[in-house]
Order: sequence, then C-alpha cells, then structure tokens
Amino acid sequence: MNTIRADMTKSIDPDLMVLAGSIIRSGGLVAFPTETVYGLGGNALDPEASRRIYAAKGRPSDNPLIVHIADLGSLSRIVSRIPDSALALADAFWPGPLTMILPRSSEVPSETTGGLDTVAVRMPSHPVALELIRKSGGYIAAPSANTSGRPSPTRAQHVYDDLNGRIDMIIDGGPVGIGIESTIIDLTEEVPMVLRPGFISIDMLRAVVGEVRMDPGLRADDPSFRPKAPGMKYRHYAPKASLIIVEGEENAVRARIEELAREAEENGGLAGIIATDEDASSYTHGIVRSAGTRSDEITISRTLFGILREFDDLHVSVIYSEAFDTPQLGTAIMNRLLKAAGHQVILV
Repeated sequence: MNTIRADMTKSIDPDLMVLAGSIIRSGGLVAFPTETVYGLGGNALDPEASRRIYAAKGRPSDNPLIVHIADLGSLSRIVSRIPDSALALADAFWPGPLTMILPRSSEVPSETTGGLDTVAVRMPSHPVALELIRKSGGYIAAPSANTSGRPSPTRAQHVYDDLNGRIDMIIDGGPVGIGIESTIIDLTEEVPMVLRPGFISIDMLRAVVGEVRMDPGLRADDPSFRPKAPGMKYRHYAPKASLIIVEGEENAVRARIEELAREAEENGGLAGIIATDEDASSYTHGIVRSAGTRSDEITISRTLFGILREFDDLHVSVIYSEAFDTPQLGTAIMNRLLKAAGHQVILV
C-alpha cells in the first residue's frame, strides 16, 4: 500500500481534506493529529474499518477504540442514554482531551467497542481533527497511530516510522500540544471513575460533577481482566530497551542513576537517561535527554514519548528515568511511564 503524506502544518488543505474524508468513508485508514497524540482513524460505524485498525496496529481486538465526534449533537446517534454528568463535562471540557464512557447505541458495532456494551467518545480540539471528522461523516474510531505497544506518536514522522505501507494516509499537523492521551472517565458507574489519567485531572472533574474515583482496574494485572477503555490491560508505550524508573529523594535518585549508567558502560552497554532541565547536566555517564522542566510540566508530557523513540534509534541497552510527581500532570505522566517500564521501579 502506498501511504499518502499530506502536509497541513501551516494550513488545512481543502482538497486533501476531502480526499482524507473519502478514504475514511470508503473504509480506509487515515492518521491525523489531535491535541493529545496522533490518532489512526477509520469509520467508527463500519465494523470492517475497525478490524483494519486492529490489524494495522497489531492491536488486541478486546482493546476498545475511542469514537471521535465534532459536535455535541452527534452524541445521540451513538449513545443510548446521555446522563446529565456527560452534558456538564462536555460543557466544561469539550472540545478537549476528555473521553467519556457511555452506554452505546445499536449504531456502534461491537468491533469498535471491543465487544462491550459501552462506547468511549471524545471531541478533540485540534482543527485538523475536527475538519477530518466532519469530512468523513461525523464518526471516527481512532486509537493512537502507532504499532501496538510502542510509544505513542507525537509527530507525523513517528506514525510514518510505524505504519508506512499499512494505512492510506498520514496527515502531518506538526508536533502535538499535550503529548499524552486523553483522560478517560466512565459515566456508566454509580460513581464516575477515571479509567485513564490525562491532562484533565481528577480534581478538575470533581469540580464539575462531584465525587469521582480512580478505577482499581488501572493497576489490574489479572490476565482475565477485560478492559473498559484503551490502555487498561496491555503493556503500552514501551521502548525496545528495558526501562526502569528510579524514585525517591532527588539527590539519591541522581546518584543511583549515575551509578547504574556507569555500571552499564563497564559491562559494555549504553544507558539512556531521562532527566529534567533542572538536573540533566549533573549526569556524566550514558546518553542524557531532558524531558523538560518540572516548573512547566506540560513540557514533560509533550516530549516523553519522543524521547523513548529516540532511545530506540540510538540502540541504548537500558533506560533509566527519574520519576515525575508533578502537581497536575504527574499522575498521568507516571501512568504512561510505569506502563512503558512494565512497572519496574527502584526505590532509593
């Protein structure tokens, strides 16, 4: 398959957007930018398109897809009941990086929902994403546009590296703004539950709908556990090298990572180190990359996946990362980092 690359980094090309919409309407796949990460889009109401998404990514078919819409009126077709809490959250955070789990209507095929009777829905804020949704018929199923398990794509080149020849088109909208996937909240429970942390924090959600809990499924390691949302069951975001998080008091963390990187060199390996602007220069061994600054935590979320991919290209033998317990995004960043590390953590 010849994958078309469409450059929309400066402006939306109307002709290419019409083409992209027609590809999705005819059952094809188009990767596109959102404010979170790049998505791999297919017609959410076409079961065969959802099967193609799973095949292109090598994604397990019980891992649900998120349906992307461009206006609130579209919700009634794919959802059997819209609770007041959903309308309140939509008013507060849509368009934006929030996904809601709602009871699905019969219009949504089980292939899109991973066989569940619920559907994950969000309205992205990226102008390219919104225009593509409108041009394609209003309903795009889109997981992240990467090979399943690999770090999520924050640039079009990441998508090309993983999916060139497997999908019909990649729309290049430049680097994404947030860099980690949307917050997912389940509104089908008696008490709303966060199934995946993201830019919209639990405190922000509570300010709108009251009591909200973190779902214990976030930590489930039972192989029979059935995910209600993307990213809950399978290892995600993983680089090729083993990733280990070092957590504790700052000076002790730096000393331990420095020691581990030196040991890797002595054993003929090469360590990658994920640090921040505040302390990256203190490391003398390994290849050091700063994820950003702790005083502006979105710089960390925006660059983390790109660093993991860069270390793949540099063929490091092991990666050591500082922990990032920052105020708003710390929970979301550490969720992604822990999944990428397979929960390998050294406490110092």
